[in-house]
Amino acid sequence: MSVSALHPAQVLLGAQSGALALPVCDHYSGVEDRMRKSLALQAQMMEEFGRCVFDVTLDCEDGAAVGQEKAHARLVASLARNAAPGARVAARVHAADHAALAEDIATIAGEAGEQLCHIMVPKVESADDIDKVDRLLQAATSTPVPLHALIESPQAVHRAFEIAAHPRVQSISFGLMDFVSAHGGAIPSSAMGVQGQFTHPLVLRAKLEIAAACHAYGKVPSHCVVTEFKNPDAMEQAARRAYGELGYTRMWSIHPAQIRPILQAFAPTQSQVDEAARIVRAAADAQWAPISVDGVLHDRASYRYFWQILERAAQTGCPLPGTVREWL
Repeated sequence: MSVSALHPAQVLLGAQSGALALPVCDHYSGVEDRMRKSLALQAQMMEEFGRCVFDVTLDCEDGAAVGQEKAHARLVASLARNAAPGARVAARVHAADHAALAEDIATIAGEAGEQLCHIMVPKVESADDIDKVDRLLQAATSTPVPLHALIESPQAVHRAFEIAAHPRVQSISFGLMDFVSAHGGAIPSSAMGVQGQFTHPLVLRAKLEIAAACHAYGKVPSHCVVTEFKNPDAMEQAARRAYGELGYTRMWSIHPAQIRPILQAFAPTQSQVDEAARIVRAAADAQWAPISVDGVLHDRASYRYFWQILERAAQTGCPLPGTVREWL
């Protein structure tokens, strides 16, 4: 294959860049009616955008009533099996030390492993928790379902790089509420709000540690929820800060009204898309040798950046110039 025929991702995404791209929004629901509505909305937006622009994570940890964990896992497996073609459906199982974990994995992965885009593991404290879930997964299905880790404690934050280094981990999320409450009242409740979570030093430190760990190992950092779901402007502002200031490339949604603001916040502007398309197209035409565009020198380091702009544009449903559409 000639150099000019190579896909940009083959040329540009190597050891020094995060090669993994996931939808920028991960939407959570655990009540049956809301899970069904979430999957229906995902299918509608797939038709609108021509691709799946957000994940739906069906929640067992908070969604299952006490004593009904097995029935809830069967429901999650059934919903995943019957999701629309092209859907990205995940499941959040119970924590590694919960009695229902093994049955969650056996039921959901055993019955719907091929349909799952990932399994979210809550309250991960170390790589040992990932190993435990991975062993259960291997016993339940031959499908290599990716694992996402939810970090929710100070000790887990301390081990963020160890967890990110685990080969089965695809993404790490930050659990804001549990993290704040784990400090025995030393962090005020305002740090769980849309403003305070971006200003309290301990919360910011935890978020930055997780983002840095993920980028060090080519994994996806996923930002925590915003509970003020009736304020779309606040939601979009928080998402912009998560991406622009803290390095997160993905964010949780807990209400359907939060999905589009997250997409908008993580989407590049049209001028950024046009500039990226012009530079990447010119680079490909030059067989990825250094070029000058508008008096500025570009090489593979900047090509990689502009290619990632184009990937994010595709993930968020932005219109793509015809010169690069064949690649995306």
